Amino acid sequence: MAPYESDRTAGAEGLPDEADDVRAGRRKAARYVVPVAVVGVAAATIGLVPALADSGDPSLPKITAEQLIEKIAKSDVQQLSGTVKVSTDLGLPSLGGLESGMLSGVTKGSGGSSADPQSKLMELASGTHTVRVAADGPDKAKVSVLENAAEYSIIHNGNDVWAYDSKSNEVYHSTAPAAEKGQEKAPKDVPTTPKQLADEALKSVDDTTSVTVDGTAQVAGRDAYKLLIKPKQSGSTVGAITVAVDAKTGVPLKFTLVPTSGGAAVVDAGFTQVAFAKPAASTFDFTPPKGAKVTEGKGSKGSKDLKGSKDSKAPESAPSRGDLGKGLDGLKTVGKGWSTIAEFDTGGQGMPSGSSSQGGNVSGFLNSLGDHVKGKFGSGTVFSTRLVNALITDDGKVYAGAVTKDALVKAANAAH
Repeated sequence: MAPYESDRTAGAEGLPDEADDVRAGRRKAARYVVPVAVVGVAAATIGLVPALADSGDPSLPKITAEQLIEKIAKSDVQQLSGTVKVSTDLGLPSLGGLESGMLSGVTKGSGGSSADPQSKLMELASGTHTVRVAADGPDKAKVSVLENAAEYSIIHNGNDVWAYDSKSNEVYHSTAPAAEKGQEKAPKDVPTTPKQLADEALKSVDDTTSVTVDGTAQVAGRDAYKLLIKPKQSGSTVGAITVAVDAKTGVPLKFTLVPTSGGAAVVDAGFTQVAFAKPAASTFDFTPPKGAKVTEGKGSKGSKDLKGSKDSKAPESAPSRGDLGKGLDGLKTVGKGWSTIAEFDTGGQGMPSGSSSQGGNVSGFLNSLGDHVKGKFGSGTVFSTRLVNALITDDGKVYAGAVTKDALVKAANAAH
């Protein structure tokens, strides 16, 4: 991590990493279902979206932005447990459950398991969720998403990564360390803890960002400093990110992202309870329940080596998580810093025309969700959330990023 100079400006490329996440967030941007592309980028942006709700203003020693960043980087906490509340308000239209379906559909291929983390965790990009977390060193971790009477858990214990969806009674199993070529690592596609969010937001620095210390707060009963990250560029939809950092341990406790449009935070993710003690060893134990369908991920040993019950079974063909960006043609980025735009080709024919006998009904539905624009590129439609916007041109080109509609149109014009 590049050094900061006291409380002066520093940078975080942050959002440029969306280009990689866009690549990882789509198998094929379907030429008609453009909102899926928008949601995919938005979900990927979770890595940069945190939230902070103050519950106090403790008196703490003065600290500079550089010192606070170093405190986060040097934090050596290996053991903790707690509850994290994640609320996401992307401003998507209410489509009677279609929104969450699109989120999971972005990454779930045909024949996939409902327990596959790569698709399941995308659902955190919508609504409010309660997540329980526990860790005991680098090789033991558990994340559980609680949904009414159901629970979805990912357990990393040694070389094994288990994911269990109690609602469907499905299990996904893979290997964690990449000790051998082809083995999978524990899923990290969608950050689920404040620490992971902070790591993404502060991955690198440049001159496009202002970073300062913005007072103190009390989070989950602990004193914390507030690190304020603000884009210096115009055209970004990101207003500010605030990271609450535990004053004693340096562990990020809460985060906030406020859009330039104002209003509630786009995403609020932070501990409501936290303890820095060794979790019980049994926390990380897992055996597939009786009758559960077990899907083997790439690099796993196979169902015959599982410790589950005799009723546990592997599917006839276990799908590989694979490269979800194979359908993209020439993905590249335009601009830098917070104004970075991902540009790629869907390989399709753009949006369906309202005059098309095959696309009329689809066109009418999508027209209600997007704004029509014209330029040197011809015409297209902009689909918007409170954070991420995407322009789909009639020839199937996509321009997406945490930038304004005008910025997308300008980028599309420059490309033609």
